[in-house]
Amino acid sequence: MEYQKMSFKIPQESTTYEADSAFIVSTIENIIKSAIERGNNKIILNTNLRFGLPMENINKIAAPIIEAWAFETFLAVSEDMNNAYRLVNVESRPRLDMADVLLQFKKGNTVITANVDSKATAEDIESSGKGPNITSFSRIRSAYVEDPDFMFIILSIKHKVYSERNANTLLMDGIMEIVKYNAYDLKFISETDINYNSALGTGQIQIKDIHYVDYQSRSTWEFCQLLDKKYLNTSRRTIEDWYREAVKNKWIKV
Repeated sequence: MEYQKMSFKIPQESTTYEADSAFIVSTIENIIKSAIERGNNKIILNTNLRFGLPMENINKIAAPIIEAWAFETFLAVSEDMNNAYRLVNVESRPRLDMADVLLQFKKGNTVITANVDSKATAEDIESSGKGPNITSFSRIRSAYVEDPDFMFIILSIKHKVYSERNANTLLMDGIMEIVKYNAYDLKFISETDINYNSALGTGQIQIKDIHYVDYQSRSTWEFCQLLDKKYLNTSRRTIEDWYREAVKNKWIKV
């Protein structure tokens, strides 16, 4: 059994995909940038704790809160039907979905859909953002076969957390402040920046360091081959394992 001799279903993306991706990535970054510049980048957590939130553990609860902030930021833009970003639809995705939020933008006479996965990382913790799980191997591999124009955007949001005494309650308010951001199209992240962790299920696709990512232009089919390479290059996976997933998920003609 040889990988090269398989009868693959080869996805063919549209000729405008790379330009559409660049448009989506820059627009998402501009929306976050605008929120920060307007001062809409702080999340205030009121508690009845006299000494405020336990800062040493705050990052354990930060991720879902930052994700909620991102969703509401996009939603607020879409509610203006004449918004400059041409964002026409925002949908929160179910808990077990690959993405956190689905965004749809108008570009010319077409609508482009972006599946956005938000990743919150701490500005003041050096290891924060190292090796985050993105999605499962089989799930993302299948998505690109089912839709060659599938667009999966990773939105990296850096935050810092501090406490301030509330003048009215005299208690300490916890403040999460969004300070930096980057958006990446998973399909164009360089080979050296992508890892495969075989520990969970069919394995998890990971980014080595979400703060320092290089880009590499490639087609959807080239990315599928890269995912397969990452899968097969681990000692815990065999070509028989891959073939079982390929048949199950209809990546090949059988």
